[in-house]
Amino acid sequence: MPVKVSKICCIGAGYVGGPTCAVIALKCPHITVTIVDLNQSRVDAWNSPDFSLPIYEPGLVDVVREARGRNLFFSTDVDKGIEEADLIFVSVNTPTKKSGVGAGFAADLNYVELATRRIATVANSSKIVVEKSTVPCRTAESMRTILEANSKPNCRFDILSNPEFLAEGTAISDLFNPDRVLIGSLETKEGEEACRSLVEVYANWVPQERILSVGLWSSELSKLAANAMLAQRISSINALSAICEATGANIDEVAHAIGYDSRIGPKFLKASVGFGGSCFQKDILNLVYLSESLHLPEVAAYWRQVVEMNEYQKRRFSKRVVDTLFNTITGKRIAVLGFAFKADTGDTRESAAITLIKDFQCERALVNIYDPQVEEAQIWNDLSEASPLIPIESIKKQVTICHSAIEACKNAEAVVIATEWKEFLEIDWEEVYKGMNKPAFVFDGRLLVDAEKLTKIGFKVTTIGRPSAAA
Repeated sequence: MPVKVSKICCIGAGYVGGPTCAVIALKCPHITVTIVDLNQSRVDAWNSPDFSLPIYEPGLVDVVREARGRNLFFSTDVDKGIEEADLIFVSVNTPTKKSGVGAGFAADLNYVELATRRIATVANSSKIVVEKSTVPCRTAESMRTILEANSKPNCRFDILSNPEFLAEGTAISDLFNPDRVLIGSLETKEGEEACRSLVEVYANWVPQERILSVGLWSSELSKLAANAMLAQRISSINALSAICEATGANIDEVAHAIGYDSRIGPKFLKASVGFGGSCFQKDILNLVYLSESLHLPEVAAYWRQVVEMNEYQKRRFSKRVVDTLFNTITGKRIAVLGFAFKADTGDTRESAAITLIKDFQCERALVNIYDPQVEEAQIWNDLSEASPLIPIESIKKQVTICHSAIEACKNAEAVVIATEWKEFLEIDWEEVYKGMNKPAFVFDGRLLVDAEKLTKIGFKVTTIGRPSAAA
């Protein structure tokens, strides 16, 4: 018989575990949900009286406000959470390895292994363990081996894979109304019963036809495949944007035309300075590493090219800024609007802005940065990590963090739009123009602003995927 889940523990209070389990608590008031994390300051932020949550996600505060203290709890007591739960989500970070075998490609599974060993050590009763982190294929097998080797008598563990398909910025609406919930299990009687236990949790608000039960390995690969396919579309449209700039075509018009084809569709066909975030690049590199380890070099080369095109797009954009500003930006002030990797999130992982700013620093430009959600400490940390050989004091001589878009643009030679925040549409561009050095340039890396309107004000506007009079 499937276990009736009454207590859930989620190990990891980050971008995946926090919102996912907060929504489960909201939608399943009969289930006690405890989110545990060893990071005291992160847990304190989740528990803050004024709801100053550690991550920004539209709608998340409302969810936490309704469920916290009722059946949603945040704690650093990992062992208690494990001991009491029927079902445990493992939702820890799996960054790309920086050293050792597979450095730069393979996922670092250290946190997954530590969490798995902790479950095995602490658990005194049978548990359903759900792999929620994005992991390489067959990670569940490693987890199962660790759990079985360390389990106590009469204590069994069933492993499920339940990858998340959230888009940051729309995570709450994605969780409320998902395209699909994917649950992978071993094709055994026990595996299928564990799967049914988790299906029953999601069935509290997700229609049954959207809950897909598949094999464990198919589930793990599906997550990598979905992100790789989405990133591939972005790299494809960005490759076409380079052709547009060289030929006089307009990438907006090209994307609009091909998006009408029902076989292609309009989504993820917006050219930009490049994709970022915690998933796309990491998952594709995982796929590359997996392909190489399976002796499929042509497959690895195919997926590697998606990442290479993304890097090329960022380099191409920063070069276009330099070329347009009369082949030098030394000593010139450039305002970078946006630092998060996309709008409606405070996440900066793999943000295109970091690469652009590093390029501008190398050209000895002065850079003003404004982002409505990213904390100053995060910006300094990211810039420091991007240029580890340069002391932070030297970075701070070139970079200034500003508190408004108008402030960032003052006395600048150029404005670079790196994130598609809606508030950049509402900037008083006439006021910006007055405060800038002339000629005043705008480089739209997100196809956000009305180029014609800005040109009438007096700006020289350069847009991704369009030839420019300013070029």
